[in-house]
Amino acid sequence: MTEETKKQNTEEKVKDTAKTKEDKKVAQTAPKEQKKTIESPKEVKKEEPKETKDKKEKPSKKEKEPEIKKELERNYIVPLGKAIRKVPRYKKANKAVKTIKEFIAKHMKVYDRDLKKIKLDRYLNELVWARGIRKPVRKVSVKAIKYSDGHVEVEALELSEKLTFKKAREERYDQQDEQAAEQAAAKKATLKDKLKQSTQAAPKENVETEEDKKETEEKEASGAEQSKQLEKAQAKQQKHTASAKSKEPKHQKRVALQK
Repeated sequence: MTEETKKQNTEEKVKDTAKTKEDKKVAQTAPKEQKKTIESPKEVKKEEPKETKDKKEKPSKKEKEPEIKKELERNYIVPLGKAIRKVPRYKKANKAVKTIKEFIAKHMKVYDRDLKKIKLDRYLNELVWARGIRKPVRKVSVKAIKYSDGHVEVEALELSEKLTFKKAREERYDQQDEQAAEQAAAKKATLKDKLKQSTQAAPKENVETEEDKKETEEKEASGAEQSKQLEKAQAKQQKHTASAKSKEPKHQKRVALQK
């Protein structure tokens, strides 16, 4: 009896140990499965396409750019004599241009006195450089216009006769170009209207079939072959005629004079 009881006790112990191991495995795997079930909804969320995101970010109405308006408009007489004296002759005209920009940056209250924001007119520049780099103008009368974005435009009030004539001529040419462009655009518009009307009204009678196109192509090919044959025959005849003719000597024979 003792042996049987011992065997039963050992079998019960083995079963108990197996159950405890299984319970431990279940306990270890259970929290992982719970975590997966919790994290699953995050994975289910699908990423929205980029196009939809861009559409949401972009506003429906277009933002209008702020209009550039005039803020200040003043006339000045800019003295250049003192600034030019301090500079060698081969730099005087460049110094004159720089002094005009500095004067306007000071009086028109340009932010940080940035000279890049000041733009001189082409005719004002030509007036300063009219007598060359060594003899620029001593003073200049100028009109300065400041805009809302910060930049300043400078124009010459008084120009020489040569420059006034040049300015008037260029303005006239610009007007002529604009008129020509307007006329060309009007002609194009009228031609387009006529074409639309003709396509709508005219019946489709002149549409060629495929057979007609083939016939025309065959006729053209046969005509080209005949023309080639005629050219060959003419070339042969010219060769025969050229060989039949007596070849004349290049130089005349020398003959003795009669006594």
